Amino acid sequence: MDQCTVMTVVGARPQFVKAAMLSRALQGAGAREFLVHTGQHYARSMSDVFFEELEIRPPDANLGIGSMSHGAQTGRMMEAIEALVLEHRPGWVVVFGDTNSTLAAALVAAKLHVPVAHVEAGLRSGDRRMPEELNRIVSDHVSSLLFAPTQAAVDNLVREGTPAGRIELVGDVMLDAVKHYASRAPDPSATLEDCGLKPRGFVLATVHRAENTDDAQRLRTIVEALEELGEAMPVLLPLHPRTRAAMIREGLLPAKRRGLHLVEPVGYLEMLALQKASALVVTDSGGVQKEAFMLDVPCVTLRSTTEWTELVDCGWNVLLPPEVLGERLGQRLAEALGREPPPKPASPLYGNGDAARRIVDALFAG
Repeated sequence: MDQCTVMTVVGARPQFVKAAMLSRALQGAGAREFLVHTGQHYARSMSDVFFEELEIRPPDANLGIGSMSHGAQTGRMMEAIEALVLEHRPGWVVVFGDTNSTLAAALVAAKLHVPVAHVEAGLRSGDRRMPEELNRIVSDHVSSLLFAPTQAAVDNLVREGTPAGRIELVGDVMLDAVKHYASRAPDPSATLEDCGLKPRGFVLATVHRAENTDDAQRLRTIVEALEELGEAMPVLLPLHPRTRAAMIREGLLPAKRRGLHLVEPVGYLEMLALQKASALVVTDSGGVQKEAFMLDVPCVTLRSTTEWTELVDCGWNVLLPPEVLGERLGQRLAEALGREPPPKPASPLYGNGDAARRIVDALFAG
């Protein structure tokens, strides 16, 4: 086993952002990194462009495992990752977040007795119907080191009986990324001008979760609510490939809709710029909830639960579940648009922007 080699496994765009920061910290510490891309997000707009703009070196292995059922995808990932772990025998396997890529790599490494480090450990939404929730729980329970982004995450792990010696409160790697990349984000004026929008004069929306896109009625509810919100303030919606396919399937995708501007997916840097320029963020993404807070923009989350409970507790995020509100969702979104966010908590929720360095220090502490 090569104690100085860290195998990092990524597959989805939020993980690319986190891996970019960890890769920099590993390089700074003189560690060797073997980067594996499972291919879970494989379209150029969801994968290659992120590697380019975040200046991540090409992955050492790209497994090319695209979209398929949870069982098939996870199984194929495990088979391919197992071969790589057996070949390279890394000192650590590092996984991020809560995707099928996370679960596959964590299970493989644990079964091969290679220690697993889980970045973003301890998050819980309380909803076990979410595949992501099951991925989080299993990955945490097979990991040797659990890097918690918040005190609430630490508390969750302690409550579940995780030994304190395996838990490290390091802060959130996404705060590292926002601090590092926000100043490099491009001027969003071209995108806004193409849609006739002005800074602070639009709402930025993202919709991609399977529970919102794969349920025809829920998707229709969301689209109609965003149109209704667009009567109060225009809404900009970069379309995730899954959302585009679902809207086509349900006949919801004309080129222009009332007050709702549909555009192609944007890269991470442009997304930061658009969030910072918006008056309100409406999303079902976990990462976007946090980025909005870090960029001082209020947020509405189109879900009944969130793993980032501290944002709801402090009043910067409001949960509006489409399946509960139905035709009232548009009105509630408009009400959120006029809501002034409360003062930010006195103590930082997500650390000081040095999470990646603290993770690397912990990996090589022994």
